[in-house]
Amino acid sequence: MASLSPFELKDELIKAAGGGAVERPANLAMLNAGRGNPNFLATIPRHGFWQLGLFAMRESERAFAYMPEGVGGFPKREGIEERFEIFAREFKDTPGTGFLAGAVSYVRDQLGLNAGDFLYEMCEGILACNYPVPDRMLKLSEIIVGQYLRREMIGKHPFVGEFDIFAVEGGTAAMTYIFNTMRENFLISPGDTIALGRPIFTPYIEIPQLNDYQLEVVNLDADVANRWQYSKKELDKLRDKKVKAFFLVNPSNPPSVKMDDESLQYIAEIVKERPDLILLTDDVYGTFADDFVSLFALCPKNTILVYSYSKYFGATGWRLGTIATHRDNVFDAQIAALSKDKRAILHKRYESITTEPDKLKFIDRLVADSRTVALNHTAGLSTPQQVQMVLFSLFSLMDTPDAYKNALKRLIRNRKAALYREMGIAPEKEDENQVDYYTILDMEYLGGREHGREFVDWIINNTQPSELLFELAKEARVVLLPGRGFGTPHPSGRVSLANLNESDYMQIGRAIRKLMDRYVKRFHEATGKKAK
Repeated sequence: MASLSPFELKDELIKAAGGGAVERPANLAMLNAGRGNPNFLATIPRHGFWQLGLFAMRESERAFAYMPEGVGGFPKREGIEERFEIFAREFKDTPGTGFLAGAVSYVRDQLGLNAGDFLYEMCEGILACNYPVPDRMLKLSEIIVGQYLRREMIGKHPFVGEFDIFAVEGGTAAMTYIFNTMRENFLISPGDTIALGRPIFTPYIEIPQLNDYQLEVVNLDADVANRWQYSKKELDKLRDKKVKAFFLVNPSNPPSVKMDDESLQYIAEIVKERPDLILLTDDVYGTFADDFVSLFALCPKNTILVYSYSKYFGATGWRLGTIATHRDNVFDAQIAALSKDKRAILHKRYESITTEPDKLKFIDRLVADSRTVALNHTAGLSTPQQVQMVLFSLFSLMDTPDAYKNALKRLIRNRKAALYREMGIAPEKEDENQVDYYTILDMEYLGGREHGREFVDWIINNTQPSELLFELAKEARVVLLPGRGFGTPHPSGRVSLANLNESDYMQIGRAIRKLMDRYVKRFHEATGKKAK
Protein backbone atom coordinates (compact mmCIF):
# COMPACT_ATOMS: atom_id res chain seq x y z
CA MET A 1 0.00 0.00 0.00
CA ALA A 2 2.98 2.33 0.40
CA SER A 3 3.09 2.63 -3.40
CA LEU A 4 -0.52 3.85 -3.65
CA SER A 5 -1.44 7.46 -4.32
CA PRO A 6 -2.64 9.04 -1.04
CA PHE A 7 -6.06 9.49 -2.60
CA GLU A 8 -6.28 5.75 -3.28
CA LEU A 9 -4.81 4.90 0.12
CA LYS A 10 -7.56 7.07 1.61
CA ASP A 11 -10.14 4.50 0.47
CA GLU A 12 -8.26 1.77 2.36
CA LEU A 13 -8.12 3.97 5.45
CA ILE A 14 -11.86 4.60 5.19
CA LYS A 15 -12.43 0.83 5.04
CA ALA A 16 -10.29 0.46 8.14
CA ALA A 17 -12.26 3.18 9.90
CA GLY A 18 -15.56 1.56 9.01
CA GLY A 19 -14.95 -2.00 10.14
CA GLY A 20 -12.84 -4.25 12.34
CA ALA A 21 -13.30 -6.05 15.61
CA VAL A 22 -12.65 -3.07 17.86
CA GLU A 23 -15.66 -2.19 19.97
CA ARG A 24 -16.67 1.41 19.51
CA PRO A 25 -19.40 3.58 21.01
CA ALA A 26 -22.41 3.71 18.74
CA ASN A 27 -22.13 7.50 18.48
CA LEU A 28 -18.49 7.48 17.33
CA ALA A 29 -18.82 8.61 13.72
CA MET A 30 -15.99 8.40 11.22
CA LEU A 31 -14.08 11.68 10.91
CA ASN A 32 -12.58 11.95 7.44
CA ALA A 33 -10.09 14.81 7.50
CA GLY A 34 -8.41 13.41 4.41
CA ARG A 35 -10.49 15.26 1.85
CA GLY A 36 -9.92 18.88 0.87
CA ASN A 37 -13.59 19.41 0.04
CA PRO A 38 -14.76 22.29 2.28
CA ASN A 39 -17.92 22.07 4.38
CA PHE A 40 -18.60 25.78 3.82
CA LEU A 41 -19.82 27.55 0.69
CA ALA A 42 -20.69 31.01 -0.60
CA THR A 43 -24.46 31.46 -0.40
CA ILE A 44 -25.00 34.97 -1.79
CA PRO A 45 -23.73 34.34 -5.35
CA ARG A 46 -25.67 31.07 -5.41
CA HIS A 47 -28.88 32.90 -4.48
CA GLY A 48 -28.01 35.29 -7.29
CA PHE A 49 -27.64 32.37 -9.71
CA TRP A 50 -31.13 31.05 -8.99
CA GLN A 51 -32.75 34.49 -9.26
CA LEU A 52 -30.92 35.13 -12.51
CA GLY A 53 -32.32 31.82 -13.74
CA LEU A 54 -35.87 32.96 -12.96
CA PHE A 55 -35.33 36.25 -14.79
CA ALA A 56 -33.83 34.42 -17.76
CA MET A 57 -36.86 32.11 -17.89
CA ARG A 58 -39.12 35.15 -18.05
CA GLU A 59 -37.05 36.43 -20.95
CA SER A 60 -37.28 33.09 -22.74
CA GLU A 61 -41.04 32.78 -22.29
CA ARG A 62 -41.60 36.30 -23.67
CA ALA A 63 -40.29 35.17 -27.06
CA PHE A 64 -42.90 32.45 -27.66
CA ALA A 65 -45.64 33.64 -25.28
CA TYR A 66 -48.30 32.64 -27.79
CA MET A 67 -47.38 28.94 -27.41
CA PRO A 68 -48.84 27.25 -24.29
CA GLU A 69 -46.94 23.97 -24.81
CA GLY A 70 -43.89 24.96 -22.78
CA VAL A 71 -41.82 26.34 -25.67
CA GLY A 72 -39.48 29.23 -25.00
CA GLY A 73 -37.13 31.24 -27.17
CA PHE A 74 -33.86 33.09 -26.92
CA PRO A 75 -33.81 36.23 -24.76
CA LYS A 76 -34.00 39.55 -26.61
CA ARG A 77 -31.26 42.13 -26.17
CA GLU A 78 -33.43 45.20 -26.74
CA GLY A 79 -34.89 46.55 -23.49
CA ILE A 80 -33.41 43.81 -21.29
CA GLU A 81 -31.91 46.27 -18.81
CA GLU A 82 -35.26 47.98 -18.20
CA ARG A 83 -37.04 44.63 -17.82
CA PHE A 84 -34.44 43.54 -15.28
CA GLU A 85 -35.04 46.70 -13.22
CA ILE A 86 -38.74 45.84 -13.09
CA PHE A 87 -37.87 42.27 -12.04
CA ALA A 88 -35.46 43.53 -9.35
CA ARG A 89 -38.11 45.82 -7.87
CA GLU A 90 -40.73 43.07 -7.93
CA PHE A 91 -38.47 40.58 -6.10
CA LYS A 92 -36.41 43.04 -4.06
CA ASP A 93 -37.02 41.09 -0.83
CA THR A 94 -36.02 37.73 -2.32
CA PRO A 95 -32.48 36.54 -1.39
CA GLY A 96 -30.11 37.03 -4.29
CA THR A 97 -32.02 39.77 -6.10
CA GLY A 98 -30.24 42.60 -4.29
CA PHE A 99 -26.90 40.99 -5.09
CA LEU A 100 -27.85 40.71 -8.77
CA ALA A 101 -28.93 44.35 -8.94
CA GLY A 102 -25.66 45.35 -7.29
CA ALA A 103 -23.70 43.18 -9.74
CA VAL A 104 -25.34 44.89 -12.74
CA SER A 105 -24.50 48.27 -11.23
CA TYR A 106 -20.89 47.21 -10.53
CA VAL A 107 -20.40 45.89 -14.07
CA ARG A 108 -21.76 49.15 -15.53
CA ASP A 109 -20.31 51.74 -13.16
CA GLN A 110 -17.03 50.17 -11.95
CA LEU A 111 -15.95 47.96 -14.85
CA GLY A 112 -17.32 50.25 -17.55
CA LEU A 113 -19.15 47.48 -19.40
CA ASN A 114 -22.57 47.72 -21.01
CA ALA A 115 -25.16 46.49 -18.50
CA GLY A 116 -27.56 45.34 -21.20
CA ASP A 117 -24.86 43.33 -22.95
CA PHE A 118 -23.91 41.79 -19.60
CA LEU A 119 -27.50 40.79 -18.78
CA TYR A 120 -27.99 39.35 -22.25
CA GLU A 121 -24.80 37.25 -21.99
CA MET A 122 -25.78 36.05 -18.52
CA CYS A 123 -29.36 35.15 -19.55
CA GLU A 124 -28.28 33.31 -22.66
CA GLY A 125 -25.54 31.61 -20.64
CA ILE A 126 -27.74 30.43 -17.77
CA LEU A 127 -30.37 29.15 -20.20
CA ALA A 128 -27.59 27.20 -21.96
CA CYS A 129 -29.40 27.76 -25.25
CA ASN A 130 -26.29 28.34 -27.35
CA TYR A 131 -22.78 26.99 -27.77
CA PRO A 132 -20.04 28.78 -25.82
CA VAL A 133 -18.93 31.60 -28.15
CA PRO A 134 -16.07 32.41 -28.11
CA ASP A 135 -15.23 28.82 -27.21
CA ARG A 136 -12.33 29.78 -24.92
CA MET A 137 -14.64 31.88 -22.73
CA LEU A 138 -17.68 34.12 -23.13
CA LYS A 139 -16.62 37.67 -24.00
CA LEU A 140 -17.73 39.73 -20.99
CA SER A 141 -17.29 36.76 -18.67
CA GLU A 142 -13.58 36.69 -19.53
CA ILE A 143 -13.23 40.39 -18.69
CA ILE A 144 -14.98 40.01 -15.32
CA VAL A 145 -13.10 36.86 -14.32
CA GLY A 146 -9.91 38.62 -15.42
CA GLN A 147 -10.66 41.45 -12.97
CA TYR A 148 -11.15 38.89 -10.20
CA LEU A 149 -7.83 37.20 -10.99
CA ARG A 150 -6.12 40.58 -11.03
CA ARG A 151 -7.45 41.37 -7.59
CA GLU A 152 -6.73 38.00 -5.98
CA MET A 153 -3.60 36.80 -7.82
CA ILE A 154 -1.83 40.07 -8.67
CA GLY A 155 -3.13 42.53 -6.09
CA LYS A 156 -1.15 45.76 -5.90
CA HIS A 157 1.89 44.36 -7.68
CA PRO A 158 2.78 46.24 -10.89
CA PHE A 159 1.58 44.32 -13.94
CA VAL A 160 2.13 45.38 -17.54
CA GLY A 161 -0.01 44.05 -20.38
CA GLU A 162 -3.10 41.90 -20.72
CA PHE A 163 -3.75 38.18 -20.30
CA ASP A 164 -6.10 35.64 -21.87
CA ILE A 165 -8.26 33.16 -19.95
CA PHE A 166 -9.49 29.68 -20.81
CA ALA A 167 -12.43 28.58 -18.63
CA VAL A 168 -12.07 24.88 -17.80
CA GLU A 169 -13.71 22.13 -15.73
CA GLY A 170 -11.78 22.79 -12.53
CA GLY A 171 -8.08 22.66 -11.71
CA THR A 172 -7.77 18.99 -12.60
CA ALA A 173 -8.91 19.66 -16.17
CA ALA A 174 -6.42 22.52 -16.32
CA MET A 175 -3.60 20.15 -15.37
CA THR A 176 -4.66 17.59 -17.95
CA TYR A 177 -4.97 20.13 -20.76
CA ILE A 178 -1.66 21.87 -20.00
CA PHE A 179 0.43 18.69 -19.85
CA ASN A 180 -1.18 17.45 -23.06
CA THR A 181 -0.78 20.65 -25.09
CA MET A 182 2.79 21.18 -23.93
CA ARG A 183 3.59 17.68 -25.20
CA GLU A 184 1.68 18.07 -28.49
CA ASN A 185 3.49 21.34 -29.20
CA PHE A 186 6.98 20.03 -28.32
CA LEU A 187 7.38 22.28 -25.27
CA ILE A 188 8.07 19.08 -23.35
CA SER A 189 9.10 15.75 -24.86
CA PRO A 190 9.91 12.28 -23.46
CA GLY A 191 13.23 12.41 -21.65
CA ASP A 192 13.01 16.14 -20.91
CA THR A 193 13.52 17.37 -17.36
CA ILE A 194 11.03 19.38 -15.34
CA ALA A 195 11.24 20.62 -11.75
CA LEU A 196 8.56 20.09 -9.11
CA GLY A 197 8.22 22.20 -5.99
CA ARG A 198 7.47 19.70 -3.22
CA PRO A 199 5.37 18.99 -1.24
CA ILE A 200 2.83 19.22 -4.03
CA PHE A 201 -0.61 17.95 -5.04
CA THR A 202 0.04 14.28 -5.85
CA PRO A 203 -1.04 14.25 -9.54
CA TYR A 204 1.82 16.63 -10.34
CA ILE A 205 4.15 13.90 -9.06
CA GLU A 206 2.36 11.08 -10.86
CA ILE A 207 1.55 12.59 -14.28
CA PRO A 208 5.16 13.13 -15.47
CA GLN A 209 5.89 9.43 -14.86
CA LEU A 210 3.11 8.22 -17.18
CA ASN A 211 3.94 6.68 -20.55
CA ASP A 212 2.20 9.69 -22.11
CA TYR A 213 5.05 11.96 -20.95
CA GLN A 214 8.06 10.00 -19.60
CA LEU A 215 9.65 13.09 -18.08
CA GLU A 216 12.66 13.27 -15.81
CA VAL A 217 11.95 15.14 -12.58
CA VAL A 218 14.14 17.33 -10.38
CA ASN A 219 12.59 17.96 -6.97
CA LEU A 220 12.81 21.28 -5.16
CA ASP A 221 12.01 20.44 -1.55
CA ALA A 222 10.61 22.96 0.91
CA ASP A 223 11.68 22.26 4.49
CA VAL A 224 9.46 22.15 7.58
CA ALA A 225 12.33 23.53 9.68
CA ASN A 226 12.43 26.50 7.28
CA ARG A 227 8.67 27.06 7.67
CA TRP A 228 8.07 25.20 4.42
CA GLN A 229 9.97 27.71 2.29
CA TYR A 230 12.41 26.77 -0.47
CA SER A 231 16.03 27.48 0.30
CA LYS A 232 18.13 29.34 -2.28
CA LYS A 233 20.09 26.12 -2.75
CA GLU A 234 16.91 24.33 -3.83
CA LEU A 235 15.77 27.18 -6.07
CA ASP A 236 19.20 27.29 -7.71
CA LYS A 237 18.34 23.95 -9.31
CA LEU A 238 16.25 26.02 -11.75
CA ARG A 239 19.45 27.54 -13.14
CA ASP A 240 20.25 24.22 -14.81
CA LYS A 241 19.35 24.72 -18.49
CA LYS A 242 18.18 21.14 -18.87
CA VAL A 243 15.21 22.02 -16.61
CA LYS A 244 12.53 23.10 -19.10
CA ALA A 245 9.69 23.88 -16.69
CA PHE A 246 8.96 24.39 -13.01
CA PHE A 247 5.59 23.27 -11.64
CA LEU A 248 4.42 24.33 -8.20
CA VAL A 249 1.33 24.72 -6.02
CA ASN A 250 1.32 28.05 -4.16
CA PRO A 251 0.24 28.17 -1.36
CA SER A 252 1.54 24.64 -1.00
CA ASN A 253 -0.45 21.43 -0.58
CA PRO A 254 -0.34 20.05 2.08
CA PRO A 255 1.77 22.44 4.20
CA SER A 256 -0.58 25.29 3.20
CA VAL A 257 2.12 27.96 3.16
CA LYS A 258 2.49 30.65 0.52
CA MET A 259 5.89 31.31 -0.99
CA ASP A 260 7.49 34.28 0.74
CA ASP A 261 8.38 37.49 -1.08
CA GLU A 262 12.10 36.74 -0.99
CA SER A 263 11.63 33.40 -2.78
CA LEU A 264 9.30 34.89 -5.38
CA GLN A 265 11.83 37.59 -6.14
CA TYR A 266 14.65 35.03 -6.27
CA ILE A 267 12.77 33.00 -8.90
CA ALA A 268 12.12 36.20 -10.86
CA GLU A 269 15.86 36.85 -10.90
CA ILE A 270 16.53 33.32 -12.16
CA VAL A 271 13.95 33.84 -14.93
CA LYS A 272 15.84 36.95 -16.05
CA GLU A 273 18.89 34.72 -16.50
CA ARG A 274 16.77 31.94 -18.04
CA PRO A 275 14.08 33.65 -20.15
CA ASP A 276 13.21 30.26 -21.69
CA LEU A 277 12.09 28.73 -18.36
CA ILE A 278 8.39 27.80 -18.27
CA LEU A 279 6.58 28.22 -14.94
CA LEU A 280 3.25 26.66 -14.02
CA THR A 281 1.71 27.86 -10.76
CA ASP A 282 -1.47 26.33 -9.32
CA ASP A 283 -2.79 28.98 -6.94
CA VAL A 284 -6.10 27.49 -5.81
CA TYR A 285 -5.42 28.32 -2.12
CA GLY A 286 -4.16 31.85 -2.78
CA THR A 287 -7.50 33.40 -1.84
CA PHE A 288 -7.10 32.12 1.75
CA ALA A 289 -3.76 33.92 2.17
CA ASP A 290 -3.10 37.43 3.44
CA ASP A 291 -1.92 39.80 0.68
CA PHE A 292 -1.29 36.99 -1.80
CA VAL A 293 0.86 37.65 -4.87
CA SER A 294 1.20 34.96 -7.51
CA LEU A 295 4.36 34.10 -9.38
CA PHE A 296 2.26 35.09 -12.41
CA ALA A 297 2.48 38.70 -11.20
CA LEU A 298 6.30 38.69 -11.12
CA CYS A 299 6.99 36.54 -14.20
CA PRO A 300 3.87 36.94 -16.35
CA LYS A 301 5.46 36.13 -19.71
CA ASN A 302 6.89 32.83 -18.45
CA THR A 303 3.98 31.68 -16.28
CA ILE A 304 0.87 29.61 -16.85
CA LEU A 305 -1.57 30.47 -14.05
CA VAL A 306 -4.06 27.85 -12.89
CA TYR A 307 -6.84 28.91 -10.54
CA SER A 308 -9.89 26.97 -9.36
CA TYR A 309 -13.00 28.34 -7.64
CA SER A 310 -13.60 25.01 -5.90
CA LYS A 311 -12.16 25.60 -2.42
CA TYR A 312 -12.77 29.29 -1.77
CA PHE A 313 -16.42 29.26 -2.80
CA GLY A 314 -17.15 25.67 -1.73
CA ALA A 315 -17.82 24.69 -5.34
CA THR A 316 -15.97 21.44 -6.01
CA GLY A 317 -19.06 20.00 -7.69
CA TRP A 318 -19.38 22.94 -10.06
CA ARG A 319 -15.98 22.18 -11.68
CA LEU A 320 -14.92 25.79 -12.24
CA GLY A 321 -11.33 26.60 -13.14
CA THR A 322 -9.24 28.93 -15.25
CA ILE A 323 -5.97 28.89 -17.17
CA ALA A 324 -4.43 32.31 -17.77
CA THR A 325 -1.47 33.30 -19.97
CA HIS A 326 0.01 36.70 -20.76
CA ARG A 327 -0.58 37.81 -24.35
CA ASP A 328 3.18 38.21 -24.82
CA ASN A 329 4.59 34.89 -23.59
CA VAL A 330 7.46 32.44 -24.00
CA PHE A 331 5.18 29.56 -24.99
CA ASP A 332 4.18 31.24 -28.25
CA ALA A 333 7.79 32.30 -28.82
CA GLN A 334 9.12 28.77 -28.30
CA ILE A 335 6.53 27.27 -30.64
CA ALA A 336 7.44 29.85 -33.31
CA ALA A 337 11.13 28.94 -32.89
CA LEU A 338 10.64 25.18 -33.39
CA SER A 339 12.40 23.42 -36.23
CA LYS A 340 10.84 23.48 -39.68
CA ASP A 341 9.82 19.81 -39.41
CA LYS A 342 8.08 20.29 -36.08
CA ARG A 343 6.31 23.42 -37.27
CA ALA A 344 5.08 21.46 -40.28
CA ILE A 345 3.62 18.79 -37.97
CA LEU A 346 1.81 21.46 -35.94
CA HIS A 347 0.63 23.25 -39.09
CA LYS A 348 -1.05 20.05 -40.20
CA ARG A 349 -2.48 19.42 -36.70
CA TYR A 350 -4.29 22.77 -36.52
CA GLU A 351 -4.96 23.60 -40.19
CA SER A 352 -8.58 22.43 -40.02
CA ILE A 353 -9.52 25.16 -37.52
CA THR A 354 -7.67 28.23 -38.83
CA THR A 355 -6.23 29.52 -42.09
CA GLU A 356 -3.11 30.60 -40.21
CA PRO A 357 -2.26 27.68 -37.89
CA ASP A 358 1.29 28.93 -37.35
CA LYS A 359 -0.12 32.03 -35.61
CA LEU A 360 -2.47 30.10 -33.31
CA LYS A 361 -1.74 31.13 -29.71
CA PHE A 362 -0.73 28.54 -27.12
CA ILE A 363 -3.88 29.17 -25.07
CA ASP A 364 -6.07 28.62 -28.15
CA ARG A 365 -4.16 25.41 -28.85
CA LEU A 366 -5.17 24.37 -25.34
CA VAL A 367 -8.81 24.91 -26.31
CA ALA A 368 -8.47 22.93 -29.53
CA ASP A 369 -6.53 20.09 -27.93
CA SER A 370 -9.15 19.82 -25.18
CA ARG A 371 -11.46 18.53 -27.93
CA THR A 372 -8.78 16.64 -29.91
CA VAL A 373 -8.77 19.54 -32.43
CA ALA A 374 -11.36 17.93 -34.71
CA LEU A 375 -14.13 18.87 -32.25
CA ASN A 376 -12.82 22.37 -31.60
CA HIS A 377 -16.12 23.85 -32.78
CA THR A 378 -17.82 22.29 -29.72
CA ALA A 379 -15.12 23.27 -27.22
CA GLY A 380 -15.68 25.44 -24.18
CA LEU A 381 -16.96 25.19 -20.63
CA SER A 382 -20.74 24.91 -20.33
CA THR A 383 -22.28 28.36 -20.19
CA PRO A 384 -24.18 27.93 -16.87
CA GLN A 385 -20.82 27.06 -15.29
CA GLN A 386 -19.34 30.24 -16.72
CA VAL A 387 -22.27 32.27 -15.34
CA GLN A 388 -21.71 30.91 -11.82
CA MET A 389 -18.00 31.64 -12.20
CA VAL A 390 -18.84 35.24 -13.09
CA LEU A 391 -21.21 35.62 -10.13
CA PHE A 392 -18.57 34.22 -7.76
CA SER A 393 -16.07 36.72 -9.20
CA LEU A 394 -18.45 39.67 -8.84
CA PHE A 395 -19.30 38.63 -5.27
CA SER A 396 -15.61 38.86 -4.38
CA LEU A 397 -14.98 42.07 -6.34
CA MET A 398 -17.95 43.79 -4.65
CA ASP A 399 -16.84 42.64 -1.17
CA THR A 400 -14.40 45.51 -0.69
CA PRO A 401 -13.94 44.95 3.10
CA ASP A 402 -13.19 41.24 2.44
CA ALA A 403 -15.91 40.16 4.88
CA TYR A 404 -16.33 36.72 3.28
CA LYS A 405 -12.58 36.12 3.08
CA ASN A 406 -11.99 37.13 6.69
CA ALA A 407 -14.84 34.90 7.87
CA LEU A 408 -13.28 31.87 6.14
CA LYS A 409 -9.83 32.63 7.54
CA ARG A 410 -11.28 32.90 11.03
CA LEU A 411 -13.20 29.64 10.58
CA ILE A 412 -10.24 27.49 9.52
CA ARG A 413 -7.77 29.06 11.93
CA ASN A 414 -10.09 28.41 14.87
CA ARG A 415 -10.23 24.76 13.76
CA LYS A 416 -6.45 24.54 13.66
CA ALA A 417 -6.16 26.03 17.14
CA ALA A 418 -8.67 23.48 18.48
CA LEU A 419 -6.77 20.58 16.85
CA TYR A 420 -3.38 21.55 18.27
CA ARG A 421 -4.81 22.42 21.68
CA GLU A 422 -6.28 18.92 22.08
CA MET A 423 -3.06 17.30 20.79
CA GLY A 424 -1.28 19.13 23.57
CA ILE A 425 1.09 20.78 21.13
CA ALA A 426 1.81 24.49 21.16
CA PRO A 427 1.30 25.95 17.67
CA GLU A 428 4.22 27.44 15.78
CA LYS A 429 4.93 31.12 16.10
CA GLU A 430 2.69 33.31 13.96
CA ASP A 431 3.73 33.09 10.30
CA GLU A 432 2.33 35.62 7.83
CA ASN A 433 2.74 33.07 5.04
CA GLN A 434 0.64 30.38 6.74
CA VAL A 435 -2.72 29.78 5.06
CA ASP A 436 -4.07 26.92 7.21
CA TYR A 437 -6.39 25.28 4.70
CA TYR A 438 -4.46 22.13 5.64
CA THR A 439 -1.99 21.39 8.35
CA ILE A 440 0.70 18.73 8.11
CA LEU A 441 1.64 16.75 11.20
CA ASP A 442 5.30 16.00 10.58
CA MET A 443 6.48 13.06 12.71
CA GLU A 444 10.16 13.98 12.66
CA TYR A 445 9.64 17.68 13.31
CA LEU A 446 6.72 17.70 15.75
CA GLY A 447 7.61 14.31 17.26
CA GLY A 448 11.20 15.39 17.83
CA ARG A 449 10.12 18.72 19.29
CA GLU A 450 7.68 17.11 21.72
CA HIS A 451 9.33 13.76 22.58
CA GLY A 452 12.98 13.90 21.47
CA ARG A 453 14.99 12.56 18.54
CA GLU A 454 15.52 9.11 20.03
CA PHE A 455 11.78 8.55 20.16
CA VAL A 456 11.39 9.63 16.52
CA ASP A 457 14.16 7.27 15.37
CA TRP A 458 12.56 4.40 17.30
CA ILE A 459 9.16 5.10 15.67
CA ILE A 460 10.67 5.19 12.17
CA ASN A 461 12.62 1.96 12.72
CA ASN A 462 9.75 0.06 14.31
CA THR A 463 6.71 0.97 12.23
CA GLN A 464 5.71 0.45 8.60
CA PRO A 465 4.74 3.35 6.29
CA SER A 466 1.26 4.63 7.18
CA GLU A 467 1.00 2.21 10.14
CA LEU A 468 0.07 5.02 12.54
CA LEU A 469 -2.55 6.30 10.11
CA PHE A 470 -4.16 2.84 9.96
CA GLU A 471 -4.15 2.56 13.76
CA LEU A 472 -5.80 5.96 13.98
CA ALA A 473 -8.44 4.86 11.45
CA LYS A 474 -9.17 1.51 13.14
CA GLU A 475 -9.26 2.70 16.72
CA ALA A 476 -10.58 6.24 16.53
CA ARG A 477 -12.26 6.21 13.11
CA VAL A 478 -10.12 9.20 12.10
CA VAL A 479 -8.87 9.37 8.48
CA LEU A 480 -5.83 11.46 7.53
CA LEU A 481 -3.80 11.32 4.31
CA PRO A 482 -0.11 10.32 4.30
CA GLY A 483 2.17 13.29 3.68
CA ARG A 484 4.68 11.09 1.86
CA GLY A 485 2.31 10.83 -1.11
CA PHE A 486 2.64 14.59 -1.57
CA GLY A 487 6.43 14.43 -1.57
CA THR A 488 7.11 15.38 2.05
CA PRO A 489 10.54 14.19 3.18
CA HIS A 490 9.36 12.89 6.61
CA PRO A 491 6.58 10.55 7.79
CA SER A 492 3.54 12.75 8.27
CA GLY A 493 -0.22 13.09 8.05
CA ARG A 494 -2.23 15.72 6.19
CA VAL A 495 -5.21 17.14 8.05
CA SER A 496 -7.72 19.14 6.05
CA LEU A 497 -8.99 22.01 8.20
CA ALA A 498 -11.80 22.79 5.78
CA ASN A 499 -14.20 19.87 5.83
CA LEU A 500 -15.19 19.23 9.47
CA ASN A 501 -16.52 21.25 12.38
CA GLU A 502 -14.43 22.63 15.24
CA SER A 503 -15.64 19.99 17.70
CA ASP A 504 -14.53 17.29 15.24
CA TYR A 505 -10.99 18.68 15.18
CA MET A 506 -10.99 18.62 18.97
CA GLN A 507 -11.90 14.92 18.79
CA ILE A 508 -9.18 14.27 16.19
CA GLY A 509 -6.63 16.06 18.38
CA ARG A 510 -7.55 13.89 21.38
CA ALA A 511 -7.31 10.70 19.27
CA ILE A 512 -3.84 11.67 18.01
CA ARG A 513 -2.70 12.50 21.52
CA LYS A 514 -3.96 9.13 22.81
CA LEU A 515 -2.15 7.28 19.99
CA MET A 516 1.12 9.09 20.61
CA ASP A 517 0.93 8.49 24.37
CA ARG A 518 0.64 4.78 23.67
CA TYR A 519 3.71 4.82 21.42
CA VAL A 520 5.64 6.82 24.01
CA LYS A 521 4.82 4.09 26.52
CA ARG A 522 5.96 1.35 24.07
CA PHE A 523 9.19 3.27 23.47
CA HIS A 524 9.84 3.37 27.21
CA GLU A 525 9.10 -0.35 27.60
CA ALA A 526 11.27 -1.32 24.61
CA THR A 527 14.29 0.88 25.38
CA GLY A 528 14.05 1.58 29.08
CA LYS A 529 14.36 5.27 28.19
CA LYS A 530 11.88 8.01 28.76
CA ALA A 531 10.78 10.24 25.96
CA LYS A 532 11.45 13.94 26.27
